[in-house]
Amino acid sequence: MRIRRILAALIATAALAGLGLTGAATATAQGAPSVVTPSECQQGGGTADLTDNVCKGGTHDGEKVD
Repeated sequence: MRIRRILAALIATAALAGLGLTGAATATAQGAPSVVTPSECQQGGGTADLTDNVCKGGTHDGEKVD
């Protein structure tokens, strides 16, 4: 009886965690493209191209620079 309760709690926790992860992934995928500052672009390992207002390279590659 005790094992069933523990097992049920584990399954419920896993199900709720799974819902939270898929919800976060959906929210991220639908978000607007982000805008970074030139210093954020450089901190991410990229170079801010102020002619095209785009970060080139690094973790913010292709994002707009403000």
